[in-house]
Amino acid sequence: MNQEPVGVIGLGAIGGGVARSLLNAGLRVYGCDLNPDAVTLFTEAGGQAAASPADVGAASRVVFLFVINAGQARTVLFGDSGLADSMPNDGVVISCVTMAPTEAAAIGEELNAKGIRMIDAPTSGGAANAAIGKTKFMAAGAPDAIDSAAFALEAAADTVYRVGDAVGQGSAVKVVHQLLAGVHISAAMEAMALGMKMDIDPTALYEVVTGCAGNSWMFENRVPHVLDGDYTPLSSVEIFVKDLGLVLDAGRQERFPLPLAAAAHQQFLAASAAGYGLEDDAAVIKVYADLAGLKIPEGKA
Repeated sequence: MNQEPVGVIGLGAIGGGVARSLLNAGLRVYGCDLNPDAVTLFTEAGGQAAASPADVGAASRVVFLFVINAGQARTVLFGDSGLADSMPNDGVVISCVTMAPTEAAAIGEELNAKGIRMIDAPTSGGAANAAIGKTKFMAAGAPDAIDSAAFALEAAADTVYRVGDAVGQGSAVKVVHQLLAGVHISAAMEAMALGMKMDIDPTALYEVVTGCAGNSWMFENRVPHVLDGDYTPLSSVEIFVKDLGLVLDAGRQERFPLPLAAAAHQQFLAASAAGYGLEDDAAVIKVYADLAGLKIPEGKA
């Protein structure tokens, strides 16, 4: 197995889990994050903390990038003490950032001008799967770049989907994926709220739906947060405000109607406006509860 070190910038729920998976695979991992608590968890797992993105790049030819959006990606890559200043000419940035395909392509071109290749590889699977090496990557980029970073991708992955040879194609697949994910979460919460309004026991309703044709991965994964009254943000409402915004932007650019995505986006916007933006995305149900005067299970805030 390739034993060269790997970098991870962004040690939050997904990036931190991927970093642990790399460590569990026996790799040396250099990590960087602005959150000291995330860095502490990383070093306690055996990782080596770096002071800046540039320090990660100086120590690692292959670096995973887990930040929120294209703006943060540009800061990490091209800002003061940026990653692109220190990576070797054969360096590979694996961008796992959810962003517009055009932004991904533009960043890839800027990196390429510096002799650094980019793999556009958004993820799916959540924090729990990231921590056990079962992340799914939607990877696009030059085949030889993906081949050269395969040892790192495979250490963290359940599946590496090769979706195209051009940077931006991975982000395009992620946009379509997030359309479905956001609509499914919104629909799941609407359905549960309707059931509660009709005095159906929510646990019984969950058991019926997950055993029948109306089930979805998001229903099965997110409704337990509601049943437990636990809105600790594994993926927040604000993430889907952003991601469904990217979906709608893509629709406008393509002159393609997206009525279901637009309706779901409004529900996430409503949840954010009501003060639930930093809670788990299942907190969309609170919009329905507030409107209908529903009592939903209580637990952690």
